[in-house]
Amino acid sequence: MIKSDLEIAHASKMRPISEIASKLGIAHDDLRPYGKYVAKLPLKLIDQEKLKGKKLILVTAITPTKSGEGKTTVSIGLSEGLNILGVKTAVVLREPSLGPVFGMKGGAAGGGYSQVLPMESINLHFTGDFAAVEKAHNLLSALLDNHIHSQKNTLNIDPRKIIWKRVMDMNERALRDIVIGLGGSAQGIPRESGFDITAASEVMAALCLSNDLMDLKEKLGNIIIGYTYQDEPVRAHQLKAQGAMAALMKHTIMPNLVQTIEGNPAIIHGGPFANIAQGSNSIIATKMGLSLADFVVTEAGFASDLGGEKFLDLKCQYGNLKPDVAVIVATIRALKSHAGMPYEELKNPNSQAVKDGLPNLDKHIENMKHFMLTPVVAINKFATDSEEEINAVLAHCDKMGVKVALSEGWEKGGNGCLDLAQTVKEAAESGMSNFTPLYHFDWSIEQKIETVARKIYGAAEVEYSVKAKQQIKLFNKIGLDKLPICIAKTQYSLSDDPQLINKPTGFTIKIREFDIAAGAGFIIPIAGTIMRMPGLPSKPAAENIDIDAEGNITGLF
Repeated sequence: MIKSDLEIAHASKMRPISEIASKLGIAHDDLRPYGKYVAKLPLKLIDQEKLKGKKLILVTAITPTKSGEGKTTVSIGLSEGLNILGVKTAVVLREPSLGPVFGMKGGAAGGGYSQVLPMESINLHFTGDFAAVEKAHNLLSALLDNHIHSQKNTLNIDPRKIIWKRVMDMNERALRDIVIGLGGSAQGIPRESGFDITAASEVMAALCLSNDLMDLKEKLGNIIIGYTYQDEPVRAHQLKAQGAMAALMKHTIMPNLVQTIEGNPAIIHGGPFANIAQGSNSIIATKMGLSLADFVVTEAGFASDLGGEKFLDLKCQYGNLKPDVAVIVATIRALKSHAGMPYEELKNPNSQAVKDGLPNLDKHIENMKHFMLTPVVAINKFATDSEEEINAVLAHCDKMGVKVALSEGWEKGGNGCLDLAQTVKEAAESGMSNFTPLYHFDWSIEQKIETVARKIYGAAEVEYSVKAKQQIKLFNKIGLDKLPICIAKTQYSLSDDPQLINKPTGFTIKIREFDIAAGAGFIIPIAGTIMRMPGLPSKPAAENIDIDAEGNITGLF
């Protein structure tokens, strides 16, 4: 009988967090313990000088499918494998949101024998970081509405042009669009508003692009909450909000130290969306890992065209980070899915379908080469994969001159990722990569968008709606045109149409409007429809989760 992730986690023996910290050379007095197995790490442990010569490994993937690709599991297994090889390695990950935990996707603590522990704590509340982001965000919302109501709107804010909503860390479709301020003059000014999920908050994005607490406070103050009647931006610092917001984030800004099943260090911090934000853990967490370990394995959300591109163009430029290798996770099932094979048939061997789906993998390899990074393909192996199917991918990669290895971390832990670890180690130490961002921040908004759309998505053209063109003029006018871009589009296609699978060509990216994250530091061109507040499925995962009188949790994956 195959054990669940939770059963495997419960059967694992956890070490005291001080023992994990000692592997990274962290003194006990420098830990901020959250119980026996979790600790916060103070920012003083980051040492820019120690970053020199360290190796940063980005784990990305081919275009996601319903069958799942397993980037987190591969990242953890790769870290375990590198530690077995004697390389002092830390895996650095995002924190899970409660939305997917109680919804359909599940948690973000890995799977099988490649997990981070304690998995229940990590997936449920953890150290309260998401709650602090939520409170800081909603404090700004409250101050905004209070200003309009109690201070007679001295900032001349146009209620029709307020763009700042509220957030909560739960899938709740009923709150997407609401009307607030009803009930009479004592209850405020009635207006339309809504809720986003906490991972979509600009406060979360700002946290993950900050270098320290004062940098975060400045970013929070620069958040644009709306516009005046004269179309002038109104920022959070005009409401004197940034100090209190940053105070709520005093502990949140510190990364969290936990452990893998095999007792190796894992740093987990932040969790922005990869659609409308950068989709990776914080600059602080990544630099913390590089200060304390020799190799850092980290992942970016979705595929190379979304989380991967944003990690490289936004996070790396803001954090002055230089990755050494890009690991591209592929599964046999996903390749068959990109060939058009129905989901219910993916378990059936079909090497021709695998070959037909390989153009999608080719595009993601090409994308990493655009950044002058050495790509390594990791085949995340499932029990239903046939030898013929796997050999088709191995032969294809060999023909292309791209290194490839199996990842069997889910079933075997670090021992299942030794070939992958050795391949990645050799690639990282070869010096073959010469990371170069795709664009410079000072390019025009249109030039940045079209560079990403053509090179990374493979688009033939980019079109802008009338509204988008007007917004570009506004951004140019108010001095926001030099910010990097963070294109919001579907994760299920290289295009902006989720129905165009595999490697579409000749398509047009349609930018219908823009959002702005001036505090976090990027512009969001929106292609297609992006859901900032998901809904629960017809059978939510929450229905299977339970707890007994002794506090033992069941049903959590």
